[in-house]
Amino acid sequence: MSAKLSVIICSLNGADGLDRCLRAVTAQTIFSSLEVIVVDDGSTDGTSQIGRSHGAFVVRHAANFGLAVARNSGLRAATAPVVAFLDDDCEPEPVWAEQLLAGYEELAGYEERVIGVGGPILPAAGYGYMLGYFERNNPLKPQEADLASSNKLAYRLKLYLRRQWTQTIDVSPRAVYSFAGANMSFLRQALIEVGQFDERFRFGGEDLDLCMRMRRAFPSGRLAFTPKASVTHHFKPSIYDMVRRSRAYGRGSARLYRKWPALPPTFFPGPVLVLAMLVLSTRNRSFAMATMAVPHLLYPRGLRLAITSRSAASFLDPYLQLAQETCGNVGFVEGLWLFRHLAPEASSEAVLAAVESRDGRGLVT
Repeated sequence: MSAKLSVIICSLNGADGLDRCLRAVTAQTIFSSLEVIVVDDGSTDGTSQIGRSHGAFVVRHAANFGLAVARNSGLRAATAPVVAFLDDDCEPEPVWAEQLLAGYEELAGYEERVIGVGGPILPAAGYGYMLGYFERNNPLKPQEADLASSNKLAYRLKLYLRRQWTQTIDVSPRAVYSFAGANMSFLRQALIEVGQFDERFRFGGEDLDLCMRMRRAFPSGRLAFTPKASVTHHFKPSIYDMVRRSRAYGRGSARLYRKWPALPPTFFPGPVLVLAMLVLSTRNRSFAMATMAVPHLLYPRGLRLAITSRSAASFLDPYLQLAQETCGNVGFVEGLWLFRHLAPEASSEAVLAAVESRDGRGLVT
């Protein structure tokens, strides 16, 4: 029987996580309809052996080429009409694959064709402050469809500030702007037609870039988010790992900005404001106390949880979020220099304007 879904898991020295991930994949309700592909992107541990021990088809790179290249290697090996991507530190729920495929049938017969389906990426529960922080501040949410309404900096800033202050979490099936790469799927033929992942993206930004090109190539297409296709993400409980990733994501955002100059830059305002306050505090000591309070105004969720849930640990969340955004800004500035010669996407202004016009007519369900 031909596979209905190809599951691609890319890994770099992630043998332990890969073993957990593959155990969850083999427990899928429709496992007999799956084709499992592991891409070992130059690992020096037992990643390839773990993949083979679970019966997966293993593609091994002699060196590390980056996430986009690894995903394309998996795509070239895939044979199913739908291709899904997982990270080796993720653990899909038993109905994950079944729900992804169901997402392609929800709009059958409608004008809008589903070209991609993704689901929630939920931080794993655990003990310790860092795991609790990720539960309270999940960094792997999808980009919402309202981003397509405008690329103006003021509008994007308004959305950013609104999301810092809102308490609601949307768990409804809906159209989205883009998926996070650890839980997304696409029609294989559509991926091939848009040229696959841009292999200049080693880490960070490759998923958003792909979603943007998919939306450009398929104006009547839809990226559908289904809350039932969830995976658990096992974050490392390490501040160092968090800021390292934030800096890498910042460099990815800079590469994306160089490629799509019509996009507003992904540069967080909070660290700039706090830095300005610190400079002022050297001249006026009264600014020093105000500076300590500014993170709670910028990111009020932590203080709100500390009061309503009596969770003293969450009082520190705004300071950690400030550190995250600072490292993201540092990575973005680095990336602007590193990728200064990157050729922009052809006619990016016209492309983004067309996408805004289409999505402004009501893709959100």
